[in-house]
This record gives sequence, structure tokens and C-alpha cells, in this order.
Amino acid sequence: MQDRTAGETPEQQAQRLQESGPRIVSDGSRSGEGRARPQEPQAEPREPQIDQEKSREEEEAAARTAQRKTRIKKIAPLILLLAVVGALLWWLHARQYEDTDDAQVDGHIGQIGSRISGYITGVQVEDNQEVQPGQLLVEIDPKDYEVALAKARADFADSQAQASAASFNVPITSIATASQIESAGADVSNARAALSASQKNLDAAKAKEVAAIANNTKAQNDVQRYKPLVERDVISKQQYDAAVAAAQSTAADVESAHDNVIAAQEGVTQAQARIVQAQANLRNAQTGPRQVRVTEARANSAQSSQQKSLAELQQAELNLQYTKINAPVHGVVGHRTAEVGQYVQPGQALMSIVDIDNVWVTANFKETQLRYMKKDQPVEVHVDALGRDYRGKVLDIGGASGARFSLFPPENATGNYVKVVQRIPVRILLDADQNKDHLLRPGMSAEPKVKVR
Repeated sequence: MQDRTAGETPEQQAQRLQESGPRIVSDGSRSGEGRARPQEPQAEPREPQIDQEKSREEEEAAARTAQRKTRIKKIAPLILLLAVVGALLWWLHARQYEDTDDAQVDGHIGQIGSRISGYITGVQVEDNQEVQPGQLLVEIDPKDYEVALAKARADFADSQAQASAASFNVPITSIATASQIESAGADVSNARAALSASQKNLDAAKAKEVAAIANNTKAQNDVQRYKPLVERDVISKQQYDAAVAAAQSTAADVESAHDNVIAAQEGVTQAQARIVQAQANLRNAQTGPRQVRVTEARANSAQSSQQKSLAELQQAELNLQYTKINAPVHGVVGHRTAEVGQYVQPGQALMSIVDIDNVWVTANFKETQLRYMKKDQPVEVHVDALGRDYRGKVLDIGGASGARFSLFPPENATGNYVKVVQRIPVRILLDADQNKDHLLRPGMSAEPKVKVR
């Protein structure tokens, strides 16, 4: 029996069980009508039939279990192989990347402050307002700086005139000094020539005086010699008178020659005085180059004063420009504290501007993740707030761990040391076309994944 039912299908087994069930027989005891009724099986053969059914069910369950085990034995190696291959592929893929969730979007946040002091007359922006480069943010009262600019312009014009006059004096003084030196030198030469001539005149006058004295002496001697002769009438009275007249004439010549000597001596003295004066004038003229240098120094001082006045003028112009504070970059205004009527000091912060054009991602990777990380490696950054990915590259790797830049860096030179994996900041620069919509904001959480292999 077991051999006959072993190869039957479930449908054949169900049909066979239905055929072997209780039969319906006709009961003709009432009114000739036959009513179908089940034929009660004999009590004795029913128990073997139930046992046979249970045996068949057990055999079928065992067969199904054997089939499942056979299929599992055939499929299990394939499933295991697929799992191993999948794990290997996942490992090969994962080992090419290093990722972290300790990352944030960073950017430049500039403090906008005043360069001058004054009262605020206008504030043109509000918090969280987007501004463009050069857009007016704050206005400061310009009246005091307009007055200062007018004064600086007047001072510059005055210093410019003084510098111009001083610069003109330099060549004039130089030319005049050269002319004075040349003229004084010529005067010294002329005075020396005049002294030489006067000395010659003195020598000639002295020679004439000597000759006159000699002639007078001869004439006086002739008179003394002729006087006894005329008394004895040896010579005539006329000859004696001629000798006396000659003696008187030579005496007058002596006086005239002496006067000429005195005059020539005075001429020599005057010529010597002129030489002294000419030499003094020459020495005075020779100090002209120093005067030229003094004039040049005055001109340089005037030029310096002009430059100083120009610098003050430029500073006054800048101060007037500083009364209007403009946005330096394209960004978003934040933390605005400026109010109309507020008095501000130089350097006082009025608001902040977040540069939304230049943002990057700062990722704090574990030091064990930096083994193969290098500059310019491609990065894929997932931003949680936006639910999208951005492409970029590694810009640089920090020079020290973040703990080293903290206010109180950890001191490991103690007895209770616990090794902690440090994190190194890595800057990730996004590609130029990734943030055109300017949705990224500093402080957003990000999850970068760097392809290191």
C-alpha cells in the first residue's frame, strides 16, 4: 500500500480518499420512497483505514521536508557565495571612501563697523535681508566732515602756493649766487691790478722825488757857490739870479714830487683797501652755495608741508566717504544693531554680513581616516537640511587638531592618560556650479564622503 501511494500526486490522493469514504445506500422501508443514506462502514475495517491515512500524511510531510532540505542544500552554497561576493563588493567600495557626520557648512561672516564717529541718520537694511556689493547700509551725519574737507582744501591750496614760491627761489638764488661769486672774483682781480698800478705810480713818484731832491741840492749848492763869486764880480748878477731861480724851482719840484709820492702812497693804500673789500665780498659770495642749500631746504620743507596738506585733504575726503557705509560683498545681513540717532565710535560693530557666495565645508575627520586623504581628492557632500548632494574637493587639511586651538588645550603629561582619537579639520571646497542658488548657509550640518582611493 505504501509503495502504491508513494508516487501519487496530492490530487490523486484526494480522489482516492473520496472513493474510499462511506457509501450512500437507498432505504426503501418508507412509502416505497427510497431515501439515500450513508452506508455505515463496518466497525472493524475503519481503524486500519484511518491508520493508513495518517501514515500517508506522515509520508507526504516527510517527503515535503526532504524536498525542502534538498532544495536548501542546493541553494545554501549559492546564497552563501552571493553573500560573500556582496560583502566583498561592499568592502571594496567602502574602502575607497572616508566619511563623517561631524561636519558643517562654513563661510565668511564679516563685521560691518564705522570708521568715523558721528550720529546715524539712516539705516537702509534689516536683519536677514540680502544685499549686493556696494549697496548702501548705513548713513552717518556728514556736516562736520564737509566742513573739515573745505578747510583741508584751503590749507592745501596755501601750502601749494608756498611750495611753488619756494621752488622758484631755488634757481633764482643759485643763479644770483653764481653771479655774485663771479663778480666778486672780478672785483678782487681788478683791485689787485689797481694795487699793482698804484704801487708802480708810487715807485715812479718816489724816483721823481729823489731826482727833484738831487736837482734841488745841486741848485742850492750852485747858489752857495755863485754867491761869493757875484760879490767879487767874478760872475754876473744875472748868472747868480739864474742860479737862485733854479734853486727855487728845484725846491718847488721837490715839494711837488713829495706831494706826488704822498698821493701815490694814498693810491696804494686805497687799492689795498679795495682788495680787502673785494676779498670780503668774494668770501661773502662764496657762502652763496650754502644759501642755495638753505633755499632748497626751505623748498623741500614747503613741499613736505604740501604733501602733508594733501594727505590731510585726502583723509578729509575719505572721512566724508566713510559717512556712507556700503556692503563689501554679496550676502545676508545679520545681527543688526545700528539704529537711527545712535552715536557710533570708530570700530564699533553695526551689523554682520554673511558671504553666501563663498562657502565651504569643514569636516572633522578622525586622525585614523587621514592616512590616504590628500588635497584635491573628490568629495560628495550630503546636506541634511536640503536633502541633496554637492560635489567638491579637498581644499586643505588642518595643521593641528581642533583641541589644540581650544581655549584650554588638553595637557596629556599627567599620570591618568586616556588615549582619545583626535579629529583634524579638513576644508572641502564645493565646485563653482554647486551653490548657484545660494541655499547653503554657514552652520548647516553636512555629511562629506571623500574618495581616497
